[in-house]
Amino acid sequence: MTVRFGERVRAALHERGPLCVGIDPHQSLLQSWGLEDSAAGVREFGLRTVDAAVGRVGLVKPQVSFFERFGSAGFAALEDVMGAARDAGLIVIADAKRGDIGTTMDAYAAAWLTPGSPLEADALTVNPFLGVGTLHSTFERAESSGKGIFVLAATSNPEAGSVQQARSEAGATVSAEIVDDVSAYNVRTTAAGNWGSLGFVIGATVDWADAGLTHFAPPAPILAPGFGAQGAGPADLGTRFGANASMVIASESRSILSGGPNGLIARIDERVAAYQEALNV
Repeated sequence: MTVRFGERVRAALHERGPLCVGIDPHQSLLQSWGLEDSAAGVREFGLRTVDAAVGRVGLVKPQVSFFERFGSAGFAALEDVMGAARDAGLIVIADAKRGDIGTTMDAYAAAWLTPGSPLEADALTVNPFLGVGTLHSTFERAESSGKGIFVLAATSNPEAGSVQQARSEAGATVSAEIVDDVSAYNVRTTAAGNWGSLGFVIGATVDWADAGLTHFAPPAPILAPGFGAQGAGPADLGTRFGANASMVIASESRSILSGGPNGLIARIDERVAAYQEALNV
């Protein structure tokens, strides 16, 4: 029997801790690593990052855009990186933030969530701002394939507040309504005591009161960008996420990748230890 995605994440966090290594081959990072700004460069960057992550963390998150900018060769590089990570037992979250309606969204879901497809990932980030209903067929595909989804709910970029913190006539924020709608799907598909396979993207620097967020029922993974170079640290697991801290996937990229290829392992080990200490306080 296939283990559902929510339970896979739960086990990975328990075994390896919350750190998720972002694979973000910025042009400046490629240069500092001594790599070409090319598809071959991002492939080498990604594979080296995967090698350093194996056995140290449970999850990696390639940012699709940094591969996509090289066209078909970049996508081929991404396929190699994600394939190597999945073959090594890492959970791969494709950070593509897809969102559309009808057959267009169905095609995106097929590309990223179909077992055996060239771009197969374990989970995909999606954008719900055309309406959560447009994602229902994607949720169903993820469920049938043992995959996961991370729905943008409350992002920490300053431009998001006017949209995500807007309130409905009932008084709930847009972010809260997204969480409620997605959680309702999790309720229908998740056994008692298990984690839902539809998770949420909530920035590590988001003020939960401003976002109108409280808790999740059933529990579900929270992908939290914003740790490391963007300002949040391990101590923010407790102060920002409270009782939800055990569900957080703390995504860091530049804070680790800036250590260069020779410093990756040391940076990862340092951050793993820091999160472990924060969770044990």
